[in-house]
Amino acid sequence: MRSIFFDGFKNNPEYAVSVLSKARDAGADWLVMCDTNGGTLPHEIHEIVTSLNGRLPGAPLGIHTHNDCELAVANTLSAVQAGVTHVQGTMNGYGERCGNANLCSIIPNLQLKLGYDVIGEHNIANLTNTARYVSEIANVNMPVNQPYVGNAAFAHKGGIHVSAILRDSRTYEHIEPEKVGNKQRILVSELAGQSNIVSKAQDMGLNFDPTSEQSKHVIGKIKDLEHQGYQFEGADASLELLLREASGELRELFTFESFKMLVEKTAGRPVVSEAFVKINVAGQSIYTAGEGNGPVNALDNALRKALLQYFPALKDMHLSDYKVRVLDDKDATAARVRVLIESKNAENSWNTVGVSGNVIEASWEALVDSMRYALLGQISPEQTEDENVPRPGLVNL
Repeated sequence: MRSIFFDGFKNNPEYAVSVLSKARDAGADWLVMCDTNGGTLPHEIHEIVTSLNGRLPGAPLGIHTHNDCELAVANTLSAVQAGVTHVQGTMNGYGERCGNANLCSIIPNLQLKLGYDVIGEHNIANLTNTARYVSEIANVNMPVNQPYVGNAAFAHKGGIHVSAILRDSRTYEHIEPEKVGNKQRILVSELAGQSNIVSKAQDMGLNFDPTSEQSKHVIGKIKDLEHQGYQFEGADASLELLLREASGELRELFTFESFKMLVEKTAGRPVVSEAFVKINVAGQSIYTAGEGNGPVNALDNALRKALLQYFPALKDMHLSDYKVRVLDDKDATAARVRVLIESKNAENSWNTVGVSGNVIEASWEALVDSMRYALLGQISPEQTEDENVPRPGLVNL
């Protein structure tokens, strides 16, 4: 049984109880109380459920809450603490209006905070991957700040903040992120201190001496780039390339020479975008052209065509998201822009950034970084026969 229960109870509690009683007598498996308009507060939920347990002892009570007051999860937990044993919700809180109770928050709160054995320790470790998989199927971007499973749920930025995290993660993390399949992320930005850089380098498997001048130089470079508009907390792949380049040991597998764009629009016909790219691979100058659904897609196709003959692994990667942000709107159409690109392959996803007063150049920067990152661990064509040559991606700072 489900109905607009809580508002009905507030207006006529005797009638609401009689409806539940009749449903139980008729053999209902669960008496699910629905907060249909999402307007009930947690203390009200607790009081009503407690009252029902007294009037209908042993009744199989359930809860179904909506999130119109941003209280669906809190109301669900309140109902459980008052005696409800059946919970309804949706992954990532998907639902009409403001959504339903978010199972990605309810499950860990019940299991990790309140001690209920909901889905078991092994299964809850799959919570983050499941939430993101559902998000992909639904084609709805998951909020980065979503509790427990969001990309920023265990992200840390300020230098003092990170220094504390490295000493004892409990200072800023309420659980170990791995328990729900998430992970700690140290963001690097204009607020970064030495601790941030060291932590990021350790995550990448690099040796980074915090006392060296090199460390201070990298921090200074990052801050300078961020003042220009770069944003590395949303572009970990570009940051990793920057750290590896700082060592002077990262072997570039290709070098840029030039690119040209042709965008043509004629009356009654769709826009045609063509890109012409010239790069150097293993001492060979390669010139390719590509068409695409827009200039960025054309650049991607042309660059990919040039590289695939040397690095076939690139066929498995693709651009999955593309964002443009205007950095200073007072300059109108002459404003500098920041382009963020997300790329994916079968095993991983990564983000890169580019900044310029020209949106095509900013896109090119981010696109090239995405290819460079995908090729970490690859060896250049002339090195294929030489197993003793150091491979990119396996360097120490």
